[in-house]
Amino acid sequence: MGAELTLVPLHAAHQEPAFGGKAASLAAALREELPVPPGAALGAAFVDRVAGRDAAAVEALLTSPHIPDTRLAVRSSAIGEDSADASFAGQHATKLNVRKPQLLEAVHLVWQSARTESALAYRARKGLNASPLMGVVVQTMIEPVAAGVLFTRNPVTGDEERLIEAAWGLGEAVVNGSVVPDRVRLDPSGHVLDVTPGEKDIKVWYDGDEDGTVEVPVDPPLQQRMCLEPAHFDALHDLASRCQRVWGRDLDLEWALDASGRIFLLQCRPITTVRA
Repeated sequence: MGAELTLVPLHAAHQEPAFGGKAASLAAALREELPVPPGAALGAAFVDRVAGRDAAAVEALLTSPHIPDTRLAVRSSAIGEDSADASFAGQHATKLNVRKPQLLEAVHLVWQSARTESALAYRARKGLNASPLMGVVVQTMIEPVAAGVLFTRNPVTGDEERLIEAAWGLGEAVVNGSVVPDRVRLDPSGHVLDVTPGEKDIKVWYDGDEDGTVEVPVDPPLQQRMCLEPAHFDALHDLASRCQRVWGRDLDLEWALDASGRIFLLQCRPITTVRA
């Protein structure tokens, strides 16, 4: 199979066995016209060739018209990742703020993350094939005012409600626990149940002209100020409802809010920790 056949625009990555769960999920979102940043999907066989420095695969990666010359997010999309039984949360690498000159190393980093001792032990616990197959998603990065996660069911209590967690800047501050995020609880129809400001003393942001990210201080007046407004609650509720029509009931969404007020869907997967 030629390299060009395993690097496709993200909307075309509908084959989970070739491109992985994350890519297939985002492809489905794009086909449903959900607000997903554009990009490309790299099939697992293609990623193996890139990791092995196959010249044709490397050239196809670095010259692909489906990968814009802008800030990029390079994310894992392993076969079997983001399923209801095996999320691989925290196991596989994501590299943010990648430019094309760093793209080859970023893809290799994601490929290698499936082969760490921790990731292989997780596969063994889940009874998965010991030989990982790692697809990769490469997307245009959003420069967010705020970002975070949304659970369509409370993952701690199991209650039938939406739980939004948000912080300034990139959503990694929420995902990795760097801050106490703002929390908003909505009932299934979108009405506000509770709003709790967080303690957002840092934000994750771009590392200047370098690739990757850094933690930077948040101005004191903003640290306890809500980074979302009621109109954003409504928009997130609507996004969650649209996602449920595609993937079902209990979902974990990652999202970002840009300066124009538009909310983007970065990832959608089943909740794996929800109580019955």
